[in-house]
Amino acid sequence: IHSVEAMPARAALIVGIGQCVAMIPGVSRSGATIMSALLLKIDRKTAAEFSFFLAVPTIGGATALLLWKNRHSLDASQMSDIAIGFAVSFIVALVVVKGFVAIVSRFGFAPFAWYRIIAGSTALVWLLAR
Repeated sequence: IHSVEAMPARAALIVGIGQCVAMIPGVSRSGATIMSALLLKIDRKTAAEFSFFLAVPTIGGATALLLWKNRHSLDASQMSDIAIGFAVSFIVALVVVKGFVAIVSRFGFAPFAWYRIIAGSTALVWLLAR
């Protein structure tokens, strides 16, 4: 499968269910969805793009729930701050996703695997040294 548009509904559902693995603490949501897609023989670029599409309802739902739970303690100025933060983060996310997909298309997932190994090892050493 070489495009999100060509992905069968069954494959999309399986990748979406794979996202549930990320409810386990420490499991990456994008890692779980990308791995699910790769296991279904979906190409790297499409897997990465679809993973980011899946983030929209997940993050949107979590944000809506938090706003609803805190609706009585938020005033108009805080809501405008939230709206500005949302707009800025959306624009930054578009740029980052475009860069991520370009790197994945050209080099695969190895640069991100090494980044995660180095970052995780550094965090572990730092925590153990405390």
